Amino acid sequence: MTRLGLIAGNGTFPFLVLDAARAQGYEVVVAAIKEETFPEISLHGAASVHWLSLGELSKLIETFKAAGVTRAVMAGQVKHKQIFSSIKPDWRLAKLLLSLATRNTDSLLGAIATVLAEEGIMLENSTALLEPLLAKAGVITKRAPGEQERTNIEYGRGVGRRLAEYDIGQTVVIAGAACVAVEAMEGTDATIERAGELMRSLELELGGAASTLSRALTVVKIAKPGQDLRFDVPVIGVKTIETMARAGASCLAVDAGRCLLLDGEAMTRAADEAGIAVCAE
Repeated sequence: MTRLGLIAGNGTFPFLVLDAARAQGYEVVVAAIKEETFPEISLHGAASVHWLSLGELSKLIETFKAAGVTRAVMAGQVKHKQIFSSIKPDWRLAKLLLSLATRNTDSLLGAIATVLAEEGIMLENSTALLEPLLAKAGVITKRAPGEQERTNIEYGRGVGRRLAEYDIGQTVVIAGAACVAVEAMEGTDATIERAGELMRSLELELGGAASTLSRALTVVKIAKPGQDLRFDVPVIGVKTIETMARAGASCLAVDAGRCLLLDGEAMTRAADEAGIAVCAE
């Protein structure tokens, strides 16, 4: 049986990859990140699960080599602020970090992929096992975006594309064709929450008076130009919708064919119940 390595971050994404790989006949060896991975991964049918701290690159390589792994995928988020603040790098990762001209996510993960390849471990696209979960073009929910939401989407895509060129983030939050929040190291959910807090503070300041800025937030999540599908793939799920509902967001737009919809039916149902329009273009 062919072995596949799985470098597991947080969320349900690693579980979906594990299930899909097993269904396709792979024996899966999981490298679980202590600071991120849900502990239930140990009970999910992997051939073996090895717990590593975020900075233990040498241990990751040794673990996969000992298990005979020559192909691997990354699945699940590792918070950007974890990578650049909480990390305690071993000698191999410390050397890699010092060699980077820029320390954005693509640079770091791309360098890690190169080191793994030099050791005979090839990183593959994390979406290859999950093609049915990629967002298909069109409106996903019962409600389609309204006129103002369409305007927000168009503007948000323009802003998001420019930000993505610099690997800053993949999410922007728009209201009334004005940019309320952009994602950086904090992650998508925190960005949406921050946008909601900004709108609530605006309402308090106005004390019920009229505002030129629409209160309804539109969230736009895009893939980077030339998105490397081996890592940092845009993902949305039920948690995204729940965060949007709390923040007062009414619309979500993603890139068709380049964003994974986790728990698709449950996510759509949650969006419909919250009156949130979701579309992919």
